Amino acid sequence: MLGGVTERAHLPKRTESPDEFLRQTRIGAAFALALLGGAVTSDLLDGAFWAGHAMITGLVASLLIIAISAAVLNELVERRARRRWSVLAQYVLLDLVRTARVTWAALLELAVDETDAPGDVDRLARGRALVGDVEALRESITQLLAEPRRRGILQRAIATAATHSDEVLGRWAGVMLSATAYTEVIDRHVELYSRVAWVDGLLGYHEPLDDDPRRRWLSAASPAVEVQQTFDDEVLCSMVVSIIVLAESLDRTTLTLAMRLVPLDWWTMRMRDGTTAASAS
Repeated sequence: MLGGVTERAHLPKRTESPDEFLRQTRIGAAFALALLGGAVTSDLLDGAFWAGHAMITGLVASLLIIAISAAVLNELVERRARRRWSVLAQYVLLDLVRTARVTWAALLELAVDETDAPGDVDRLARGRALVGDVEALRESITQLLAEPRRRGILQRAIATAATHSDEVLGRWAGVMLSATAYTEVIDRHVELYSRVAWVDGLLGYHEPLDDDPRRRWLSAASPAVEVQQTFDDEVLCSMVVSIIVLAESLDRTTLTLAMRLVPLDWWTMRMRDGTTAASAS
């Protein structure tokens, strides 16, 4: 039992949504201010208690100062960082959205008969609906894996996704980690592409493509080959389904967060101001 508790303590922590941290810092600041208000009210209502217990009063005052300073200053610093780099952060988040969308849409397109790659809003909505039916999606992936030609295309699609995601994360991870608010967003996308790289390594080792000897060598060095003892069609199906579902979820949630950083109205205003300035000159 204790071993299980210890193991869980070392597991990655996840909030309900990527922007949960933003609410946490604000709640912490509000709670600290509420404590201050409670202390002032208590002093007004029962000042004799605090006057007669100097040690307790000093200890509580010190704790209040620490709590208020940490919470409020943390929120101010984080808010300043978010506002200062909001345009850059939105650009990075939209790049992550695009990468996640290409990943789940490409794999979904292989799994279903009709083309549901994102090209317009209607196709995107149909694709999301298909991802929402996990059992039907699992059945489609099972049928895909039973066809050698489509299975080979799937392997190439996963290899392409692994390469592209590695480039995107390598380009932006260091930038986004400089602001704590975006750390979990990056971590969630790293989780997604860790799964992609894991499957890519397993497929490259167990089902090597003859046209890419370099990739066969790299796949043989993948830690997934050593760690993943069982690898069959059922395991592969579950992995591909989990990649599609997670990528689609990150597509939606990251886009929502990105559009909160810099509203579309702001961009419209900037473009209008730019057009006006150009006309005046």
